[in-house]
Amino acid sequence: MPRYLLWRFHEVVFVFVLCLAQFLSLAGMNQTVAPLLILAEYFDIRDYGNLSWFSAAYSMTVGTFILPAGRLGDIYGHKRIFILGWAWFGLWSLIAGFCAPSQLVWFSACRALQGMGPALVIPNAIAIIGRTFPVGLRRNIALACFGAAGPTGAAVGAVLAALVAETISWHWCFWLLAITCACLVVVSHFVIPGPEEEDAGSTEPVVIVKSQSPVMADQGGEEKGKPVFDWPGAVTGVVGLVLVNFALNQAPIVGWSNPYIPALLVLGLVFLIAFVWVELSVATQPIIPIRGLQRNAAFTLACVFAGWSSHGIWVYYLYLFLEHLRGHSALLTSTETCPVAFTGIFFAFLTVWLMRRVAVSWVMLSAMFFFLIGSVLMAITPLDQTYWANTFVAVVLMPGAMNLSFPAASILLSTALPKEKQGIAASLVATVVNYSISCGLGFAGSIHKHSLINAWDKAGLQGPPPPLSVSNLDLVAVRLAGLRSAYWFAAGLGGLGMVIAGIFIVARLGVFAAVKCSTAFDESQEGD
Repeated sequence: MPRYLLWRFHEVVFVFVLCLAQFLSLAGMNQTVAPLLILAEYFDIRDYGNLSWFSAAYSMTVGTFILPAGRLGDIYGHKRIFILGWAWFGLWSLIAGFCAPSQLVWFSACRALQGMGPALVIPNAIAIIGRTFPVGLRRNIALACFGAAGPTGAAVGAVLAALVAETISWHWCFWLLAITCACLVVVSHFVIPGPEEEDAGSTEPVVIVKSQSPVMADQGGEEKGKPVFDWPGAVTGVVGLVLVNFALNQAPIVGWSNPYIPALLVLGLVFLIAFVWVELSVATQPIIPIRGLQRNAAFTLACVFAGWSSHGIWVYYLYLFLEHLRGHSALLTSTETCPVAFTGIFFAFLTVWLMRRVAVSWVMLSAMFFFLIGSVLMAITPLDQTYWANTFVAVVLMPGAMNLSFPAASILLSTALPKEKQGIAASLVATVVNYSISCGLGFAGSIHKHSLINAWDKAGLQGPPPPLSVSNLDLVAVRLAGLRSAYWFAAGLGGLGMVIAGIFIVARLGVFAAVKCSTAFDESQEGD
């Protein structure tokens, strides 16, 4: 094989392995989303709150531990942390598969520990892309492939999880993932270049360049001397995020009136305030350079948080709607969500085209519109309506929300930072995406439970709600009312994202008009 073709082949395999980080992260989340009712029966789950913890616990640790993982890669090597992430992901996938019916809490804990694997893998994969490809079309294509791997992984993971759970056992969903991660530990060692290989731009088809930052101003210039890990920032940030998220997702189970829920929430907020203070005043090499976070990056991350909170709700309640209320099997439901893989790829590469012609603010506005319309369609869907109406349209459109927002934010922040801080750029986007999913589920869970209680009382039903396995016309009507309230909340989050993007667009237009007027005035003065 000619040397040039060999280089190209290696580059394709290289990008493919990196994209598997996003692919398997979303596939891992859907391990417990697709076979929801199978797991509910196995663990004898009687309420929606415990059921949602399987997804929320996973997303919580993915989003939380991404915060320091990117910086660890910057210091100790992105390849090293990338491989460590696969090993951790595989270990806890293996352990989770051995959980017994009486180990509901332990299974949720395993899901949380399992999520730390993708937290290590995702930001370092994005960072490796940022370090390897120069700013421009090739980096944008690589990041678009990474974004397209998300909905593709979600669809494939859902189908495989449902198929394995229905035909063999749900345990094998986790064991097969463990085997895959073990293989990727070996493959990554040979495919991913080390730092000394990355810098050999003259002999490899991919070149390392330093990015100049139009978006984020450095705090005090380039770091001098040996890189230092910001332990105070990591501890306060991680503890604060975990406490806040735990309170939000535990509240639907025990109720907000339970004293430890507001106590944990307040304590978590205190830790987050301490984190901000540490990053601004104490850390010499902060995990997140908050002081340098300028307006367009801040607006982008705010949009991502609102939109992906909406998306987490949309996915979880879509499976509840199709499986629990319409009575579809896990495999049929997963098949019905498969179109996200195809439209996801389309929207991911559409983003590459748009980013060269349209401002990021307009791309974000479009993404927020898709988040909004996808949730509205499900909120108004009649239970007996054909799948090919509202449900199919929502499934087709929602990847537009995911794959316009994620690649756009990744491209923006990757371009914004130099190569030695690509882990920080990756951490910012991936943290917001994954953490917002878990937060959205927590808020929606409380709204869902409150609506279920109200609908139960209005229907004149007596006694405590029966287990999820019990179903009749009255129960389905009550459950549908609760589900609609969660979807309307998701629609509100999408609308909030549109408002944030709209404000950003107006602000940019105002600045542009002011600069244009100032230039015209200066030219007129020179003419005089």
